[in-house]
Amino acid sequence: MTKDKINLDFFNKIIENDINHFSKISGGCINDCYRLNSDQKQYFIKINSNFNPFIEEKKGLKLLESTNTFTIPKVYKSGVEKKIAFLLMEFIDSKIPSDDFWISFGNKLAKMHSHSNKYFGLDHNNYIGSLFQENTLHDDGIEFFINCRLLPQIRLLSISSSNQLFKHFDKLFSKLNEILPNEKPALIHGDLWNGNFLVDNFGAPLLVDPAVYFGSREIDVAMSKLFGGFSDQFYESYNEEFPLEKDWQSRVDIWNLYPLLVHANLFGDSYLNQVNSILKKFI
Repeated sequence: MTKDKINLDFFNKIIENDINHFSKISGGCINDCYRLNSDQKQYFIKINSNFNPFIEEKKGLKLLESTNTFTIPKVYKSGVEKKIAFLLMEFIDSKIPSDDFWISFGNKLAKMHSHSNKYFGLDHNNYIGSLFQENTLHDDGIEFFINCRLLPQIRLLSISSSNQLFKHFDKLFSKLNEILPNEKPALIHGDLWNGNFLVDNFGAPLLVDPAVYFGSREIDVAMSKLFGGFSDQFYESYNEEFPLEKDWQSRVDIWNLYPLLVHANLFGDSYLNQVNSILKKFI
């Protein structure tokens, strides 16, 4: 970010209330995040001088909020100031989880996934991290997964990596109709891992940083297992509310090919070792 532009004056031009203090806080590797203090309240703001993902993120948060399942942080405004894109939200001081946190989380996600749509995809494109996420509408969920999730990420890889992987993926694509379930599209968070939820004032889960679209609900469940996994209570509670298709655990790795390819494109080819291991297992 352009550090000389980030000062009290910058934030006070965004917020009508006078900001008397700001501090940088952790908030991911894509945006810079700050906590803003005024006499009236505290704010959370994300800024990015490279591109503007916040129009789509704002839409995604509103779509999740419309399901009346999870707590979603309030969005005050988004825009551009001094050529720097921003998203201004309420500040959430994450609390201690309640005793039934994971039970509540699983139940709420299952209820959110019950919100369906005629097509897979979304009426607009968005982002996952800093990468463009294509949401072209499809009648078929597997075709959507191949054409709008896996293939765009494979094409972003280095030529040598993509050439080698494409042959293996081509074999996998021919088997997906036999492996993946045929379910209705579900509204999914799209980037559901341990870093994208907080704990609200009641000890319940609160969702942030969505990459929403209508897709297979197993995608959210699978990604929750990618970086350490959630509590077993989460999966048990989910299945009590909205049972997953038989042998859903066996499909987790296939769904996680997408976030692994995203990480390979964002952070380096080391993630391709996991991709290759998954491909070998299924082809």
